[in-house]
Amino acid sequence: MRIRTLLLPALALGCALASLPATAEPSPARQRELRHLVRQDCGSCHGMTLKGGLGTPLLPSALAGKTDALLVATVLDGRPNTAMPPWRGLLTEAEAVWIVAQLRAGLPE
Repeated sequence: MRIRTLLLPALALGCALASLPATAEPSPARQRELRHLVRQDCGSCHGMTLKGGLGTPLLPSALAGKTDALLVATVLDGRPNTAMPPWRGLLTEAEAVWIVAQLRAGLPE
């Protein structure tokens, strides 16, 4: 009976947390930082205009047909045996989701 008393509130909390949105949009200041990161850091391989270079293009047309989940995983975990590094230590999942959405929109200023 004691385990049940402890387990039910834990399950209720878990269900409540699971219903929360998994991602939150970065603050406007962080959005500016992320745009700069994409233009400069990502641009150093993917081209300063994101049309490609060492890395593939990051234009909306080049991302068509790729799922958001694949793109977010690539941003966070990189691509083994390629020059694409993981960014998980520097970006949150929410930030990676935001970056992918911005790339799909053509990375507006």
